[in-house]
Amino acid sequence: MLAWVDSVGWVIAAGVPGLIRTDRLNALVLLIVFSIVVIYFIRRAARGEKLYVRPLAGLQAVEEAVGRATEMGKPVLFIPGTGDIDEIQTIAGLSILGLVAKVTARYETPLLVPVLYPMPMAAAQEVVRESYIDEGKADHLRPETVQYIAGESFSYSARVGGMMLREKPAANIFMGTFHAESLLISEVGQSTGAIQIAGTAEPEQLPFFIAACDYTLIGEELYAASAYLSQESKMLGSLKGQDLVKMIIIFCLLAGILAVTFGVYPEFVVDLFTAN
Repeated sequence: MLAWVDSVGWVIAAGVPGLIRTDRLNALVLLIVFSIVVIYFIRRAARGEKLYVRPLAGLQAVEEAVGRATEMGKPVLFIPGTGDIDEIQTIAGLSILGLVAKVTARYETPLLVPVLYPMPMAAAQEVVRESYIDEGKADHLRPETVQYIAGESFSYSARVGGMMLREKPAANIFMGTFHAESLLISEVGQSTGAIQIAGTAEPEQLPFFIAACDYTLIGEELYAASAYLSQESKMLGSLKGQDLVKMIIIFCLLAGILAVTFGVYPEFVVDLFTAN
């Protein structure tokens, strides 16, 4: 079968254009390497092999914070961000909520989950319910655990601030997407003397959480939290695989910088890392 490459890098075979983009082979190579590495670590974790994950102080403090709330007879407040369900940080926050809910169910500690949007509220209700069932504490689940607070972010902040002042939770956990309301919420929580643990991938809000909270998960630590807490093989394997691929990419970047700086490199290497 006849085949040739046209002027923009498309391989034309048997008169049918667009079967292969030769100028995008770099993405294909990265996809293959990434898939192999992730699958390798997932299989290692599935065999029961212990995969090391760097301890995160904020996550190690979760059970301590819930234990303190239990001893004081006060609730735990968890906010899975102020984003809608289509944001990946909200998904990460809900995943962590499930693990926190298991701890509160185990200790029979009251849990408060105020939510800004309807879809995250429905997801949070299901996550909390499943966690209580898994712990055999379904009869301790209160209908007011997950609360829908309509409006926009600042009215939501006012309502949550009032909840903090009335209920006096001993632990406040903020995990997910936050915007300008981050300081408003965390400042009120800090004034009540609660242990506060926050995590977000919004760089603009991190300084406020760092100033007002006891522990803060920064950027990708939020996404690693569910794997760290659950120790589930697929999550741990994916996390380790991603870390290794990042190290490979960093090594390639450094090697490329040195090669270009000293002018010692074959032309095909430049073509491989160049996308038109």
